[in-house]
Amino acid sequence: MRRITLLLGLLVLTTLDPVRAQGSDPKALLFVGNSLTYFNNLPGMVRTLLESGGVATRIGAITGPNMGLEDHWRRGVVFDSLRAGGWDVVVMQQGPSATEGRPSLLQYSALFADSIRAYGAEPALYMVWPAAARSFDFPGVIDSYRSAAERVDGTVLPVGEVWLAVGEADPSLALYGPDGFHPAPAASYMAALVMVGRLAGVATTELPDGPLEAMLLRSGMTGAQIEVLQATVEKYREVRSP
Repeated sequence: MRRITLLLGLLVLTTLDPVRAQGSDPKALLFVGNSLTYFNNLPGMVRTLLESGGVATRIGAITGPNMGLEDHWRRGVVFDSLRAGGWDVVVMQQGPSATEGRPSLLQYSALFADSIRAYGAEPALYMVWPAAARSFDFPGVIDSYRSAAERVDGTVLPVGEVWLAVGEADPSLALYGPDGFHPAPAASYMAALVMVGRLAGVATTELPDGPLEAMLLRSGMTGAQIEVLQATVEKYREVRSP
């Protein structure tokens, strides 16, 4: 697992081949972010859930440790992928951005949104969460990401809001990883559910059990806890705009 995490930490573009599913609208999603995206292979989780929901899928990811949207803008790798075409949605993410990161989030998500639309895709903002030691920043994180999505008329993926709601529904669920910032597998699964529900319109409470759920059960979660995650996410599924 450590070797996989280190490899994912490099600035890379990875693409998972399309999944063919009868009767589904294909979804091509490009993730642009940092370790909060590549930890636990969130893009891969999204693909697995979409596949289980019968949605044909193409997933790409351009990520690097500690990278903000400004870093991605200056390095230019995202534009190479956009020019190649074929994406439906580009999911943007940087750090919590409750305070000092907020101006950069607002500025560069807007700049990226113009380019994303110019190449035929739609922008989405992956709302993250603050470190456990800075839980007082949750309102600022939520406001920053909702403001960014509103400014670009994009889809907000309210993982930070769902994080709080899950904590209220079941305080025993461990969402933070050992470092108190990166997501535990349960949190990445929760984020994937949010994305699948919002971007593909899949009812998260109706997804069949699959390898992700089996992995969570092996890690010590209970079936009841998985159901809490799914039910809480489902409450947020149909609301697109900020």
